[in-house]
Amino acid sequence: MTTVSSEAAARAVIEVKDKIELNEVEKQIFDRLVNTLRHFNLNTELRVAGGWVRDKLLGKECYDIDIAIDNMLGSEFVDKVREYLLSTGEEAHGVGVIPRNPDQSKHLETARMRLLDLWIDFVNLRSEDYSENSRIPTMTFGTAKEDAYRRDLTINSLFYNINTGSVEDLTGRGIKDLKSGKIVTPLPPKDTFLDDPLRVLRAIRFGARFGFVLEEELTEAAACDDVKNALKAKISKERIGTEVIFIPYTVLLGNSYSLLALFLSVLVQIDLMISGNQPVKAMTYIADLTLFWVVFNLHPKVEPTVSEECQGLCVAYLDAAWNLIHLIGGSSFTGEQRRLCLYAALFLPFRNTIYKDEKGKKVPVVNYIFRDSLKQKASDPETVIKIHRSLEKFLTLIPLLTSNDDTQPAEVDMGMELFDVPITSKLRVATGFLLREVKEFWRVGLLISTMLYPSDVDSTQDFLEKKFELDRRKDLFKAAEDAIVNLGLEKVWDLKPLVNGKDIMTVLQLKSGGPVVKEWQQKLFAWQFAHPAGTVEECLDWMKETHLKRAKME
Repeated sequence: MTTVSSEAAARAVIEVKDKIELNEVEKQIFDRLVNTLRHFNLNTELRVAGGWVRDKLLGKECYDIDIAIDNMLGSEFVDKVREYLLSTGEEAHGVGVIPRNPDQSKHLETARMRLLDLWIDFVNLRSEDYSENSRIPTMTFGTAKEDAYRRDLTINSLFYNINTGSVEDLTGRGIKDLKSGKIVTPLPPKDTFLDDPLRVLRAIRFGARFGFVLEEELTEAAACDDVKNALKAKISKERIGTEVIFIPYTVLLGNSYSLLALFLSVLVQIDLMISGNQPVKAMTYIADLTLFWVVFNLHPKVEPTVSEECQGLCVAYLDAAWNLIHLIGGSSFTGEQRRLCLYAALFLPFRNTIYKDEKGKKVPVVNYIFRDSLKQKASDPETVIKIHRSLEKFLTLIPLLTSNDDTQPAEVDMGMELFDVPITSKLRVATGFLLREVKEFWRVGLLISTMLYPSDVDSTQDFLEKKFELDRRKDLFKAAEDAIVNLGLEKVWDLKPLVNGKDIMTVLQLKSGGPVVKEWQQKLFAWQFAHPAGTVEECLDWMKETHLKRAKME
């Protein structure tokens, strides 16, 4: 495990503030909460828990405020806050309760309300015990110290006591580990991970996000067979991909309110790693801890067989794509395009790997990883597979798009017939059809294809050795991108057909649609790509003329 912790000796001390400085909104929120205590003469301590405390000590703003209460349920205190606010003439918004639901990994009742345009969660301090064969804990009221020790990491175990305005480090090492940049569990890591194996992924995510070092004992525990088996068996794969919580929304009706339960996927462990500021480091941790095939589980019968060592190539492609995105300029890609670009790069070695479903149909294994291993939304595998399928066509077009020679080849092999297209327009037509396939992800397809260019050279070993040739690939991308933009194809998928299906049926004298109409729609789009200034009349004339010619030949 030395790969994961080798940075420790060279790390500088992290700058951590001595005290938390509240902004004006936080001051007003906490004043309302303290005033509620005074209004009802409550002997209650309120603490902000977890990430907000950590981020504020690091000098970062955080809008995720979780309040831990020492002697009542969150719902009871929220009712008091609502009552106090109404007594002052201020309306309470979004008040609601998320009931305890162990079957959906929701082990504790949580109340939520909106104060000054911020959602605030309220929950009681708790202690948990896990049974040997269940990751659903027995939950009881606990002390602040018990609550701190049951948390995943020491840096997430800190409290900000609203009553006293002070930071509480009840594990005795939260501040220390924050300053030294270490990822450590409050309790022995193996016990912590066996209680909840998801904490392994959280440790990796926070380590990558902050550039912190995973403690050696933690890495040994994370990589041990007991924890890996627990990660496979105890956690549903749906929770690895997405931790689901309920977001309540309340419609106030006089003094009563009804709860509308909304579902929001949050703390998406793998997705947050990929979308975060250090995706390569996160995936490297996963690979180094021998968790890659636990997280990205493949179908048991894939064709061709995937070797265990393939994980190194997956991370290498991700590394190259991440660096290439930054070299090209992040503004060239939206957040969603960047996210799926990184997934497409990570799973690039699987682009030609398939499995057969129960009906014997061949399915890309990328589909299995997304839907069965990660339980991600259906559109993600569809887009990544579409990007992978576009690569061979991009590889065919790149030398033509980047050529300084204005003379175009007589044929462009795109796996489709280019109907009656002038030689000088074939490149524009072929590129237009390709961009219509991948739509707004065409730059992603182009970027990934530059990593495989030229296609007749096997650069696998170069990627494994991090010989990415990023400058050459950036220049290749820019040249092809400029050519596509100069061809006027940047948003070609928005192009409306000049001739609709009904007109096609009229010209062909058809009573109903079908394959023939679909074929002509393709022909007419090819004509539009070849004649960007063409009119409806010219397009119809060409269609009638072409149809008559073919009818005579038949």
